[in-house]
Amino acid sequence: MAVSVLVVCALGQAPAQASGGAEDGPVSIGVIGDGLKVREVRVLLDGWKPGVRARISEWRGGEYVREIRGWKHMASKQQSRYKYEIATWKLGKNFRHQSRICAEVSGHAERMPCVTIKR
Repeated sequence: MAVSVLVVCALGQAPAQASGGAEDGPVSIGVIGDGLKVREVRVLLDGWKPGVRARISEWRGGEYVREIRGWKHMASKQQSRYKYEIATWKLGKNFRHQSRICAEVSGHAERMPCVTIKR
């Protein structure tokens, strides 16, 4: 499935060069970019959960830095038999080396996959 290719990674945190992905249970994040510049971030949730929302934040050294984008309603999609919720943000922003971009999904507070941006 094309969608699952986006989230090829280890649990919790995955190194990236402004491109990569991570998953934590049913929640996953995918980051697309070059160098330290992030062009796009995608957050996915396995299964259909109409009304669910997602947001992305920046963390550095284990500390919260800022909300990158606030809560956004996720869209229900299906590819073959795979059902999922997705939210996408176009960023076009540079991040510091070792910054982590993390995803939060409403109703899944215990899950927060993160991608580390590296040179």
